[in-house]
Amino acid sequence: MVIGLGAVWILDGLEVTMVSSVAARLTEEGSGLSLSAGQIGLAGAIYIAGACLGALFFGQLTDRLGRKKMFIATLLVYLVATVATAFAFAPWFFYLARFFTGAGIGGEYAAINSAIDELIPARVRGQVDLVINGSYWLGAAIGAGSALFFLSDVFPTWLGWRVAFAAGAVLGLAILFVRRHVPESPRWLFIHGHEDEAERIVDEIEREVRQETGEELSEPEDTLTVRQRRAIPFRMIARTAFKLYPKRTVLGVALFVGQAFIYNGITFNLGTLLSTFFGVASGLVPIFIIIWALSNFLGPVLLGRFFDTVGRIPMIAGTYLGSALLTIPLAILLMNGALNRWTFIAFIVAIFFLASAGASAAYLTVSEVFPMETRALAIAFFYALGTAIGGTVGPLLFGRLIGTEEAVFVAVGFFIAAGVMALGGVAEIFLGVRSEQANLEDIAQPLTASEAEEESDESGESEEAGKSGDESTSADTAAAPRHHRPEVEDGVPDDDERARDRAELDERVRERARRRQVRETTGGRRYRPGPSAALSSSRTGGVDPVRAASADRALDREIAAIAAALDEHGATERRELVRLVGARYWGPGRFARALDAALDEGRIRRVSGRTYGPVGE
Repeated sequence: MVIGLGAVWILDGLEVTMVSSVAARLTEEGSGLSLSAGQIGLAGAIYIAGACLGALFFGQLTDRLGRKKMFIATLLVYLVATVATAFAFAPWFFYLARFFTGAGIGGEYAAINSAIDELIPARVRGQVDLVINGSYWLGAAIGAGSALFFLSDVFPTWLGWRVAFAAGAVLGLAILFVRRHVPESPRWLFIHGHEDEAERIVDEIEREVRQETGEELSEPEDTLTVRQRRAIPFRMIARTAFKLYPKRTVLGVALFVGQAFIYNGITFNLGTLLSTFFGVASGLVPIFIIIWALSNFLGPVLLGRFFDTVGRIPMIAGTYLGSALLTIPLAILLMNGALNRWTFIAFIVAIFFLASAGASAAYLTVSEVFPMETRALAIAFFYALGTAIGGTVGPLLFGRLIGTEEAVFVAVGFFIAAGVMALGGVAEIFLGVRSEQANLEDIAQPLTASEAEEESDESGESEEAGKSGDESTSADTAAAPRHHRPEVEDGVPDDDERARDRAELDERVRERARRRQVRETTGGRRYRPGPSAALSSSRTGGVDPVRAASADRALDREIAAIAAALDEHGATERRELVRLVGARYWGPGRFARALDAALDEGRIRRVSGRTYGPVGE
């Protein structure tokens, strides 16, 4: 799944960087096009316009027709268009090919991010999403490196740049074959009335998980009643963003405009900055671009795990504000002429190490915090809006300022970029959602589930939805990881024993909630922004006791597994205990949290530094 869904980001990075790298060759006599510098800039603008429009067009189709159909269709659009680019014979044909290449890539943003979030387990969703989105910069490094080869004397002037674009098409074709095996989202299938196919996919996933891990799957706690619909009206999708979730809409705009401004401003002008102010020869620019691109890739790879453990709000706000703060001394030193080419690129590397993780998290945010029926279009909308505003203003502003050849004016551009990024970080602090390791339906309830609840309130029974021509069905909250229902076996507890166990569990949950409330309202933690994902109502942002109880029941199961393992095996070292309870499958940070809770509640005891034992010994 990761390879099939994520490798296209490498293509996007390769495409953008390739055009920047071969731009000089396209302006030469004998290239077959002989474009001017202005026409190169126009081609870049047309590519961005195609990406924005393609995101909007394919985004709504992704929500309407399904994730898999669109991530196959958009890749085919990219393949045809990039091959056409390699055969461009006139500027107008080059522009047209670039527009459709951008449209295919823009459509990928919506289709792929929605599929990632609906297929990747909640416990590692942030890390995987960031790494996949960050792979764009691996493509950028490959593009810059390959340009050195394709533009060398090995190929004649008219051929090298064409082979470069054709190479991208070959890579895309390989991805197409891998992607054919990626399943459709079970969530999308169920809501749109294809529950049999959804069940088949989830059964297959569960079977593979049991075979590969040797672990049994726990029984699901929650259900949702969903009014299945073949199509979701566009007016309902628009109403969701602006009426039901206005704060999340503001957050999405702030994050996307900030990252689009600084990224597009620097991406399209880094070579010009290096050559104008630091005397870097055009032939050496790709080397600096490779260094910069690799730092952008390493940011999400090395920081991605913390978005699932430390949390979304502190990490997103930290990466946005951190990159903004690092940009300020860069601007001051540039203004005073205190930088050389290597100190300048060192600052750029540090800034974008943080900014890259934040920018990838912007896509993660808007795909998580809106209902499933609107997920792809939400990604497309914020991508298009952010790119149209920040992605247009940034390159134009930096281009004009660099054209003055005055470092003072360019420093002003960096100050503005720092301010725009800082606004995104501040918005995350006050409007962010703590969605780490939470089920998507807990973060934003599906619209079709809300419909079913409203109809049930009015009629007293959820079957009322079936009378209007739709089918009302009960589904697990998160289709794949919470689908499993074990068969009833002989020797299961009787009703009285179950009732006693549930009463004891409820008492532990209430006591744990009281301790948590004390911690969150005293000391430094009372300043932690945003509601907890486990406690947040998906519609109002208030406290949802049902979701809180569900999260505590999951924690109680983990504590019980630790206590049972120690009762059976006696004093055990921490690493061995992780293996015994299968904690590697729980999610980042969950074993440590359960271990601390078990100690606090007296369910286990610490024997020595990293060794634990049962309380009876």
